Amino acid sequence: MGLLFHDLSKAMHEVSEYVYKRQFEVDDQLASEYDEYRRRKMYEDILHNLSFLDAAISLEDEQLFLSYVEWLYTLMVNLMPDTTPTRIKEQLITHYELLIEGLDKFLEPKTQALAKSILTAAIERTKVYEIPKKVSTFEEGKYGWARKQYLTYLRENDKNRAIQFVEELADNSFTLDEVYVDVLQPVMEEIGHLWHENKISVNQEHYMTSVTQLALSQFYKRIFDTPRINYSILVCSVGSELHEMGARMVSDLFEYHGYDSVYLGAGVPIKALMESIESYKPNIIALSVTMPQHLKTCKEYVIKIRQQYPEILIAVGGRAFSISKDIVNEWPIDTSLKDAKQFLNWAEQTLGA
Repeated sequence: MGLLFHDLSKAMHEVSEYVYKRQFEVDDQLASEYDEYRRRKMYEDILHNLSFLDAAISLEDEQLFLSYVEWLYTLMVNLMPDTTPTRIKEQLITHYELLIEGLDKFLEPKTQALAKSILTAAIERTKVYEIPKKVSTFEEGKYGWARKQYLTYLRENDKNRAIQFVEELADNSFTLDEVYVDVLQPVMEEIGHLWHENKISVNQEHYMTSVTQLALSQFYKRIFDTPRINYSILVCSVGSELHEMGARMVSDLFEYHGYDSVYLGAGVPIKALMESIESYKPNIIALSVTMPQHLKTCKEYVIKIRQQYPEILIAVGGRAFSISKDIVNEWPIDTSLKDAKQFLNWAEQTLGA
């Protein structure tokens, strides 16, 4: 998962301290079950849970947190094979009950009712939720063989062969758009699933990501050699969002199709973004969000950009937007699309490029 930054208020940090202490008071088994490492992880997890809850409250989107509840339960079952699913559900339900208790003490009254409603729904969802059997299409279709082979090289730690294989795909089998969107993007998603299922470690996930970044970098000469079309795009991941692969792919493919791309990378603060917009005056701004707790920040960015630069097209994308399909309906954006190929088609139609 990498490092996580939690843009939480003082009140939410007070809730985290309160809930951490109360967990051990109400569940005396935890003292014997949790060593020092698990205790530290537990506190980090409380902050993580609160960041998702805070986003759901701010965006008034219950489904945002309920999707996270399912994801969290599945993760804990995979990471804690020595603990029964029933016991894990008991721990999670106790945790959500304590969050209600803590939020009643520290949260402003006007948001307490919504927070309680979301957490009550989370408790009910946890009680009945069963992990569905995974149905994967990863190895199916035109691109399945290539995805499988590339992931095999990654899992074998064969960096050189993995990078060579990607280059061969672009030279012989698929267009660069297909390599990026139909091969590498699904592989990165599958790597995330493998981590979630506890089949690879965080270190392996990071290694596979770094190798894929190297694989992408070998295309830069052909990307920047294409004719220009006199349109520009600025791309970044917002706030403290550290996942940047999707944003990098968007920037690369727009550059390849003739746009002048300005890629700001991950973790871009609003001040830096606004200064870059003023400097480069792009036709399109693309904001990427992978982790749903950063959707709140993304909305703030969108509103500020729209107010200051009403003429610039704003697009948002990333895995976070798939969790709640209606979340951007009232945002002042021009589009929200699934992948870079769809985004390119939209830009071409909109700008007449």
